[in-house]
Amino acid sequence: MDEPLRVGLVGAGPWAQMIHAPGIANHPGTTLTGVWARRQEAAAELAAAHGAEPFTDYASMLSTVDAVAFCVPPGVQGPMAIEAAQAGKHLVLEKPIAESVEVASQLAEAVTAAGVASLVVLTRRYAPETKEMLAQLHRTGGWTGADSRWLAGALLDGPFSNSPWRHEKGALDDVGPHAFDLLDAALGEITDVIAANVSDTGLWQLILQHEGGATSTVSLCLSLPMQPPFADLTIFGTNGHRTLSNRDTPAPDCFTNLLDDFVAMVHSGTTTHECDVRRGLHLQRIIDLARRKAVTR
Repeated sequence: MDEPLRVGLVGAGPWAQMIHAPGIANHPGTTLTGVWARRQEAAAELAAAHGAEPFTDYASMLSTVDAVAFCVPPGVQGPMAIEAAQAGKHLVLEKPIAESVEVASQLAEAVTAAGVASLVVLTRRYAPETKEMLAQLHRTGGWTGADSRWLAGALLDGPFSNSPWRHEKGALDDVGPHAFDLLDAALGEITDVIAANVSDTGLWQLILQHEGGATSTVSLCLSLPMQPPFADLTIFGTNGHRTLSNRDTPAPDCFTNLLDDFVAMVHSGTTTHECDVRRGLHLQRIIDLARRKAVTR
């Protein structure tokens, strides 16, 4: 029987409290060994709630774990994840994986050089209904376009409304990776951002080019007073249309499914996955291109 992976958690904010910490602590293949956060009192509180050890020194935590799960802003995650990979630790990464394409590239290179496993928390990709829809789309074929909408009021109220990086970067960096990932998985690799616009209210609207000729449109916003948040994906083509709009599988269960894959990767020595760090780098490039297109329009 393989021993549970000793996992250190970086971050102690709302998402770490809601998803990462309980998910890692309760999964049969992982043990939440330690917690490090910039706010030491938050790390101590979260660690105590799940029987883990709080660390005031990141390097000390790295020395005690097999893997590190990150739940911090991208500007913090990138450099710390590079350090963890260079120390031979497997990685669970939040999206976007870094603050820039340059750092994301360095992270992907560090993961490859170290030969460690990596997964990005693209939550909906780990839901059974999403996997089934993508399988059906690929079996059917003939899809020429898609439309995706991720609209919410997360910056207005709720646990993430005081998140400085989300206010600074907006919906493009926060929910954009989810939308781009699903569109890419459904229609083929996104090769270009044909057009991008962001309004004064933070509404992003984009047109994407996909490998093979398909195109898609995306609307993203975190400052609309919508409760619950609205997210859907409609694919259309010669065989009609298909829509994925439900969220039957809760986020904690999706994270558990991610950990299933992660544990299996580590124990089998597998370092590639459809949602690994290279996927994160691809999504980072789309974010960067969209932002540059919006500035120059």
